Amino acid sequence: MKTVSLTIDGKDIKARQGQKVLWAALENGIYIPNLCALREKETQDASCRLCWVEIKGKAVTACTETVEEGMVVNTRGQAALRLARTALELLLASNEVDCANCPANGACELQNIAAHLKVKLKTRRFKKILRNLEVDSSSPEFSYDPNKCVLCGRCIWACRGKGIGALGFAHRGFNRRMTTFADRPMADSGCLDCVECVAVCPTGALVLKKS
Repeated sequence: MKTVSLTIDGKDIKARQGQKVLWAALENGIYIPNLCALREKETQDASCRLCWVEIKGKAVTACTETVEEGMVVNTRGQAALRLARTALELLLASNEVDCANCPANGACELQNIAAHLKVKLKTRRFKKILRNLEVDSSSPEFSYDPNKCVLCGRCIWACRGKGIGALGFAHRGFNRRMTTFADRPMADSGCLDCVECVAVCPTGALVLKKS
């Protein structure tokens, strides 16, 4: 397979031709915040708006930008960091941050991203508006807390990949959320309790029940 040479944060690397900047960086030990990106997807949604980098002085999303020969990428540019921090703070403004009581504490991607971007998890830049949605514990294997969901879509992708398709997005704007068809409880949705959705969830929205 053909490769191209590029520079990310001053580090010379080689990447597969056609590869996205995000994967090239991560494979070479250069962290770029991301929540919605999945290697298996041919086209990325770029919905989380966290993977901003600068190329030729322009801020672009790393999950959608293809590597090129001689490309110079800056993940720490002021414009890129400003956009990523704003996206994270807006996300946190509607997210129930309760790390001390969350099963995902210590393994939550939001914690990693906040530390990387130097943003407090309980930031007060934007007014906090919570959705106060009901937790779904109907499945015998896992529970789903929509108040901790970041709408990355990973669980939906995993569910469809298993040929089940029990999960999807509903509504728009602030009311948008991941749910089942007709908003049925997980236990009545056609879910087979394969827990693939739990495995790909980057936060504490989907967690296994204690045995």
